[in-house]
Amino acid sequence: MPWSQVYDPLGNWLLSTVLAALPIFVLLGTLAFLRLKAHAAAGLGLASALAIAIAGFGMPAGKGLAVAVYGGAYGLFPIGWIILNVIFLYDLASARGLFAVLQDSLTGITQDRRLQLLLIAFCFGAFFEGAAGFGTPVAVTAAILIGLGFAPLQASGLSLIANTAPVAFGALGTPIIALAGVTGLDVRALSAMVGRQLPIFSVLIPFWLVAAFAGFGAMFEIWPALLVAGVSFGVCQFLISNFHGPWLAGVLSAVVSMAALVAFLRVWHPRRIWGLEGREDGREARARHGHARSEVLKAWLPWLLLSVVVFLWGIPQVKAFLDGIWAAKIPVPGVDRLIFRVPPVVPQLAAERAVFSFNVLTFTGTGIFVAALLSAALMRYRPREVAAVWWKTVKRVRFSLLTVAAMLALGFITRYAGLDATLGLAFARTGVLYPFFGTLLGWLGVALTGSDTSSNVLFGSLQKITAQQLGLDPVLMAAANSSGGVMGKMIDAQSIVVASTATKFYGREGEILRFVFFHSLALAALMGFLVLLQAYVF
Repeated sequence: MPWSQVYDPLGNWLLSTVLAALPIFVLLGTLAFLRLKAHAAAGLGLASALAIAIAGFGMPAGKGLAVAVYGGAYGLFPIGWIILNVIFLYDLASARGLFAVLQDSLTGITQDRRLQLLLIAFCFGAFFEGAAGFGTPVAVTAAILIGLGFAPLQASGLSLIANTAPVAFGALGTPIIALAGVTGLDVRALSAMVGRQLPIFSVLIPFWLVAAFAGFGAMFEIWPALLVAGVSFGVCQFLISNFHGPWLAGVLSAVVSMAALVAFLRVWHPRRIWGLEGREDGREARARHGHARSEVLKAWLPWLLLSVVVFLWGIPQVKAFLDGIWAAKIPVPGVDRLIFRVPPVVPQLAAERAVFSFNVLTFTGTGIFVAALLSAALMRYRPREVAAVWWKTVKRVRFSLLTVAAMLALGFITRYAGLDATLGLAFARTGVLYPFFGTLLGWLGVALTGSDTSSNVLFGSLQKITAQQLGLDPVLMAAANSSGGVMGKMIDAQSIVVASTATKFYGREGEILRFVFFHSLALAALMGFLVLLQAYVF
């Protein structure tokens, strides 16, 4: 039976907005302040969202339960599948002692922990974001940082902060492509506008990242390297997004930034070299690790294989080929095309699609699994040993998978019950300040859904309609939704669980949230001011 969403169930937009926001407060509040385990906080958030959707917003109970199952399934596939297999690869490499060699090889580039953080979390992470997205970069970089000896909270929080500037062009431009699809705006125009917003932050983030790790004084000691990494990334991001499109803006910018930084570090190093505990004077800039090239290559091979496979898995032609072998699309009973969004969120009555795509061959996690099996073969694992490591990994991440499933179920209920639209309409009431608050709407969307793509699908049309009503450029505000959204990536519950799992910090997600929340809000506000200036000054 069809059901249309209601955006002001209490007859007062302010009260309805507070009601719609309650599940968010329950989830984040229990994580950050009551310090509950993530799976418990996610369960309470899910229960509150379901109760409010049914009792408060009038969603039929059957549809609410079906949406919760749909969201939970999406949490496991593809998100949980990525987490499981990245940790599986990490465990395979660790069991063979390869992380010690990898760590030593990095000291051959630099012994400075600030520069290692920049190279791994920002440059390497940006490559995985550009190629795959969906939690892959945080899982990979956090695992590597832990292997290098970073504390779990540092590895988790810093990986999340670093994974911002590349997000709008993640997964080969998927967020921008989705934004163009829901708004009807030109994909190249949107790409160009985002490419005139994010490069400023691409230069800023390396400085911000190192300051969060070591303080402002220690950050200024390595400013030349930070400038090289940020400017090379930002300039490349600007040129590709404006003169080519969104597809390669993330991947190529990361490769250029990584190459530029490594080349620069061959001729420059700071006077004082930082270890994990702070400054350590008198150390050499680069260590002589004593490992043969073949040993170093063997240590890096799993991660090089992972990079190549993940990039291949992201190519549309490869996806189409694998989908041609086997793919399943399952419409959700009672939900698909039976829930309607209504004006002013959309121009006219629009049926929501709810199709679970179980395209197991094209899941990024499947590519990571293939890379892990290839790596296991090269590391001379026996099949029984591989199975034992995989089962050990499954037991290790079981609560994380449960948590991600519950959080995605919560996010899907928020979307299909119209709670997200109620929050969005509250932002749209800000009038002349809408460019600022519209940017924060994108931030909220990613914090809720864990995905810049999902946020663009949710709020892209609303951004366009509100901009037209206020006499603003719809391309600007649609792009601002995506650019503002990238700053919400570090506080979305899904990413925090990915980070806590990769760093063996499960159960301490509230600490990670408190670590990154200020950074997320401050960067989102700066992006909002930039969009405000673009709207009325530039």
